[in-house]
Amino acid sequence: MAVFWLNLAQAGIPIQHWTQPGGARVWLVESPAIPMVDVQIDFDAGGRRDPADKAGLASVTAAMVSKGVAARGADPALDENQLGEAWADLGASFGAGAGGDRLSYSLRSLSYPDLLERAAALAARQMAEPSFPEDVWKRERERIAASIREANTRPATLAGRAFTQAVYGSHPYGYEMTEETLARITLADMRAQQALLILPCRARVSIVGALNRQQADALVSRLLGRLPAGDAAACAPLPAVGEVAPLQAPAERRIPFDSAQAHVLIGQPGYKRDDPDYFALLVGNYTLGGGGFVSRLTQEVREKRGLSYSVYSYFSPGLHAGAFTIGLQTRPDQAAQALKVSRDVLAAYVAEGPTPEELKAAKDNLIGGFALRLDSNRKLLDNVANIAWYDLPLDYLDTWTKQVERVSAADIRAAFKRKLQPERMVTVVVGGAP
Repeated sequence: MAVFWLNLAQAGIPIQHWTQPGGARVWLVESPAIPMVDVQIDFDAGGRRDPADKAGLASVTAAMVSKGVAARGADPALDENQLGEAWADLGASFGAGAGGDRLSYSLRSLSYPDLLERAAALAARQMAEPSFPEDVWKRERERIAASIREANTRPATLAGRAFTQAVYGSHPYGYEMTEETLARITLADMRAQQALLILPCRARVSIVGALNRQQADALVSRLLGRLPAGDAAACAPLPAVGEVAPLQAPAERRIPFDSAQAHVLIGQPGYKRDDPDYFALLVGNYTLGGGGFVSRLTQEVREKRGLSYSVYSYFSPGLHAGAFTIGLQTRPDQAAQALKVSRDVLAAYVAEGPTPEELKAAKDNLIGGFALRLDSNRKLLDNVANIAWYDLPLDYLDTWTKQVERVSAADIRAAFKRKLQPERMVTVVVGGAP
């Protein structure tokens, strides 16, 4: 299987794209090697659409999709146990999840026509007719609240929350579900979000599997066929979500916590996924802190000074400017030193960029590992879904290695200087020595 995808990556990955009459947009990669189909259906219904006082609405709505379907016509209601048994009988799976930008439904099934038809029919019911049972929601709300309370006892949670709030401010990317926001979420809220946002005309559907275009189009129609069609007004563009505001000044939060390790986070708003600097930042961050033992942060913080077992950096671009983050854990009495070294490494890298040797090593690793990004249907689907979601070119995967190869040290220096301001970053230390 890995060899198949290696050959595919080298030969090019033809992505077919079309729009259905109802407005659903479809991306397809035909993969006939095994009789399997993977589907992802994305909607602009993620956390950025949550009301501020009901943060977590998207994630709990997605979680409740698996808790039962309502009766409709000749189809009887199914509770969560019956639904689970039905999927087990099909040897298929269907689920939902929500992130900051999107709410996604995922289907995996064998592509044998009779089996796929039954799987699609059940998935269509689950997506369009979740029952949102009151008793199950009460149980789940208690379980989630208990999970939040437990998480609040961990220093990593406190560090992540303080960092997120400081980086994003009032932007929805900074919303976090708390016991208070969870308590405000009702089943009526879930149904209202479903009615507004989960419509065929808002769907972006990515498919990888043993189907041709005609079969894939029919599958999409089946999957979306039980959702309300909606008129032009119902499918008007959703209200725009504001952008993440850049930081105007540095901010530092030190939170006392009695723990064996201090948690340190440094960062700021980064960039949007469609930014033209994407590849320069991807390659550059590999050298800074994304390349494990060969990264500068690891060399300076861990290898030379033994201040931390692990230190890393990453960008998390989305529809809005996701955070740039440097993170590490260290002994509380070493937190100040580890923080200083990390800041110095970052400032030097933004000013100077990579050496020729570092640039070559980063490119060799990224290009050499590209096939591993596509060595299964699921991984390929993830890539196709990102192309669909962010409106990337259809030949994006075909040109990926060329884009990496053409990045120069000057490109990296310029991109990092445009995106990062080391003197205006958020710093959070939880558990460091006073």
